[in-house]
Amino acid sequence: MDCQESLSTDRPFGSKERELPEFSQTLQGAMAPVAMELDSSMEQRTELAFSVLNTPDPPAPWKEFASSVKGKVFPGGKKRPSSLLHGLVSALHGLFPVLIWGRNYDLKSFQRDIVAGLTIASLGVPQSIGYANLAKLDPQYGLYTNLVPPIIYAVMGTSREIAIGPVAVVSLLLSSMVQKVIDPSTDPTAYKKIIFTVTFFAGVFQASFGILRLGFLVDFLSHAAVVGFMGGAAIVIGLQQLKGLLGLSHFTNKTDMVSVINAVWVGLHQTWHPANFFLGCSFLIFILVTRLVGRRKMKLFWVAAIAPLLSVIASTLIVFLTKGDKHGLKTIQICKDWSSLCSHCSHGGCGCWRSFASARGYQLDGNKEMVAIGFMNVVGSLSSCYVATGSFSRTAVNFMAGCKSPVSNVVMAITVFFTLEFLTRLLYYTPTAILASIILSALPGLIDVGEACTIWKVDKMDFLACLGAFFGVLFGSVEIGLMVAVVISFARIMLSTIRPRIESMGRIQGTDTFCSARQYPIAAKMPGLAIIHIGTSFLCFMNANFIRERITQYVLHDDKQDKEYDEEKPQFVIIDMSNVMNIDSSGMAALGEIHNKLGSLGIQVTIANPGWQVIHKMKLAKLVEIIGSSRIFLTVADAVGACLSQIDDNRHV
Repeated sequence: MDCQESLSTDRPFGSKERELPEFSQTLQGAMAPVAMELDSSMEQRTELAFSVLNTPDPPAPWKEFASSVKGKVFPGGKKRPSSLLHGLVSALHGLFPVLIWGRNYDLKSFQRDIVAGLTIASLGVPQSIGYANLAKLDPQYGLYTNLVPPIIYAVMGTSREIAIGPVAVVSLLLSSMVQKVIDPSTDPTAYKKIIFTVTFFAGVFQASFGILRLGFLVDFLSHAAVVGFMGGAAIVIGLQQLKGLLGLSHFTNKTDMVSVINAVWVGLHQTWHPANFFLGCSFLIFILVTRLVGRRKMKLFWVAAIAPLLSVIASTLIVFLTKGDKHGLKTIQICKDWSSLCSHCSHGGCGCWRSFASARGYQLDGNKEMVAIGFMNVVGSLSSCYVATGSFSRTAVNFMAGCKSPVSNVVMAITVFFTLEFLTRLLYYTPTAILASIILSALPGLIDVGEACTIWKVDKMDFLACLGAFFGVLFGSVEIGLMVAVVISFARIMLSTIRPRIESMGRIQGTDTFCSARQYPIAAKMPGLAIIHIGTSFLCFMNANFIRERITQYVLHDDKQDKEYDEEKPQFVIIDMSNVMNIDSSGMAALGEIHNKLGSLGIQVTIANPGWQVIHKMKLAKLVEIIGSSRIFLTVADAVGACLSQIDDNRHV
């Protein structure tokens, strides 16, 4: 807990004549000079206490939201556009950032973006074909997803480095969800329509969240849950690639590990061709070796980037020249060209970037990014694309290739267009084992064992959420893994809200600093006082009874395990509410009950540093009148000074 610093200019404990010479000396002897100075400043303290109550009313929540939206529409603050045209231009600049950064775009930047775009295209083309296979779609749909959405993002997005396209986890999530509605092997047309419809609505929700500034909702999934989810998804994806790597003809549509292993076991006892396995493993080793070389020598990163494309070209030539498709090697066989995209338009249904932005020293607006990604998915769904997002691996390659703007995405899209126009017929001979090896090579980056170990060391509850997401995906499904992670994360939030920390506080000798007596044993207790800190930001119905009971136990020594207090019953209880930012009616009732119960025992309740919303609601609920306006202070030091002064006055009387 952070120490409570006094903000008052009146420091009753700060002068040298009032410092205790030794910690073992009792505080009784120091109270007399303290009380003398407190008597002379009592009137000033009373005025300070009243200043806590005379603050203006806080703005209503709807006004804060309206002000936030207005600030985004008119970044200049209250200044309105001088004309309708100027307002329209400002709105266009906000919706299409390319109108801003495009004015300073030069030839040198374009040259860097061409190199970066060609580099990520060499990695993105084979990956997109493999991810389409993972989504149970024909290969061309992965290429479509690498064509239309990147162009939309280039004009609406704000990240310079992000590479847009299909990703493995989203492909797995889509196929696992839609397969429960319809089997792609029995009705592929209906399956594709549902995929495009899901993509459309995913884009609508993403854009809506961005427009309504609800981007914070993605933060409800904790970092630990994401680590576990990604690790489990990587293993599931890897197991599913055994179908292509082994050349199996029949496989399960389920994603849990037990079903996949059982399908592999059954497939191995049927007809399968070892040539698929040897070909796929050979190129998998090649890709992993080039990646190792690229990591050790950063200047050779491009070797790892083009390795998947080289693998596709080499394996396709091997199959074509040896007629391997006639001898058991499984190939793609179906891959339509660009014209099929136009024919499918009428059938269309209705984290990562921040890391690289910070590396380049600029900030991104998460809500604007959600709007851009949402619109690109809406447009993509109308042009036979499935859900696209930022790929971390391709974004890393784009970053290392020296991209300067989203133009690199446009270059990649143009490259994909020429691939669709001229090279798709050659992909007929591409073996499925190569696609499996390309996907497998990208999976190790999704399994972060080191981060999981760090989570275990730092926070055991976070590690539980990590494990829940991991095993939920592994033995259940992607949806179950996400659900388990969210439930555990919310359970932790609820637990910390229901049972917040209630700490007794003491004063650091010779200062006006008040800290947790448990965390800082040298913090001295104040005779006749019980200083209690409430460690929650919202005193509400979920924790009101717990806080009331704990404060009562601290004061009346009902908790026999608590050894912090002396046997003497305190005369004053100071409740430090510096952490409490808001309160509801149940919290008000709890404070009232604490005041009434302790008051009946001759113990006065004092409030220190209530938040803006708290003091406003206390005044509305008449709780200020019940407790007494003279018993509400700006700081703990002020409250302690006033209480000690009154104790001294009572003794003299």
